[in-house]
Order: sequence, then structure tokens, then C-alpha cells
Amino acid sequence: MIKSIVTGTHGDELEGQLICFNLSKTIEKNINYLNGIVDIYPALNPLGIDSITRGIPDFDLDMNRLFPGNSEKSMIEANAHNIIEALEGSDMVIDLHASNIFLKEIPQARINKDMARYLLPYAKKLNLDFIWIHESATVLESTLCHSLNVLKTPCIVVELGVGMRLTQDYCNQMTKGILNLMKEMGIWTDKRQYYIKEPIISTNKDVSFCNAGASGIFVPCINHDRIVKCGQKIK
Repeated sequence: MIKSIVTGTHGDELEGQLICFNLSKTIEKNINYLNGIVDIYPALNPLGIDSITRGIPDFDLDMNRLFPGNSEKSMIEANAHNIIEALEGSDMVIDLHASNIFLKEIPQARINKDMARYLLPYAKKLNLDFIWIHESATVLESTLCHSLNVLKTPCIVVELGVGMRLTQDYCNQMTKGILNLMKEMGIWTDKRQYYIKEPIISTNKDVSFCNAGASGIFVPCINHDRIVKCGQKIK
């Protein structure tokens, strides 16, 4: 079996870099547990990673809007095409992302509702806090995940942490989740039991946004992933 871990599509999202490092280090130290192939792609957009730039420097392009690419067009589109070719056929692809510099997100998976029946059982094994099942209209056809799922290569998008930062607890949580999924798929033969979180599962109708009515600095007085009661102060 082949499992692929990809990150660095956006150069300012660094959480996936630490997860890839943790995962490769764990596999190297326990290589006898490996019962398959794990391909790790830590920097799909190396120019962006090197410059801590979200898109592709000098081109002002978001790489995650270029898939599935085209081998007959520009160098960047040809690169996107080659990435798809390399990942196609994997038994599972985990596409790691972080949030932007103004937003912290708990570890979560985002799944197209048309793929939810197939992908949800896998996502539940990833030690996530939250799984968000999107309507079809919210899925961009030019993303890596959508392009792979169209090609019948299962792919799950994971978002966690903050842009241009490393949230070590979240990265450790995600590393454990990936190892657990590898174990469930028979790629990792470690007999130890991993404690895996039971995620909240929501659809678009269950998710809403609360925005401040004025500009300023928000100083929270509660942690992420907590139940908030009516009237409770959050800042």
C-alpha cells in the first residue's frame, strides 16, 4: 500500500513541515513497523516555502488553484500536472494546510459531501477535533484534493494551527493521527494502542461565523475547542 503526505502548497503554512519531520523521524527510528510505502512531499511549492510566501513568488499565483495542471502549458502548470501524476494511485493522500496569520484553527478535516461516505471513516482515524463536510458548491475544482478525488485517488484536506507559526501540540496530535491511520490501513504494524480523539462532525448548516463589529485587538480568555455557554465571556 502507498500513503502520501503532502504539504507546502502554500509557502506561509509551516505546520505541515513539522508534521512531515516528526513522521519521517518516527518511521526512521521504527522502520521495522513499516509495511508499505509512505511518500512524504514536504514542499510542493519550494519557492514559496523558501520565501515564506503563500503563492508562487514573482507569479502571484496560488498553487492550489492550478490543479490538475497541464503538461503542455507553462512551467508552473506542468509542475502541477507532474504532482498529480506522482500522487495518482496512492491508497490515501493527506493534504496538510495551516490557517493564516490572523486565525488559529483546531485540527480539522474538510471533506466534499460527495466523497464523505467514502472518506469519513478514514478521517475519523486521524485524531482530529473537527470534521467539516462541505456542500459540493464550496469545493474548488482546481484544488489538489478535488483533482485527486476525481481521479479516484482518495485525498483528505487537513487544516490546523496558524499561518507562519508552528503549533507543536497540534503537530504532535496530527502525527499521531497519521500513524494511527497508517495502522488501520495495515501500513504501520506497531501493536501499541493510540488514544485517538472522537471528532465533532458538522455540515455547512452546523457551522457559522462570529465576527467583531469593530476593529481592534481580540484578547481571548478561553482556549480553542471549548464549549461556550450563553452569556459566558470569551474576551
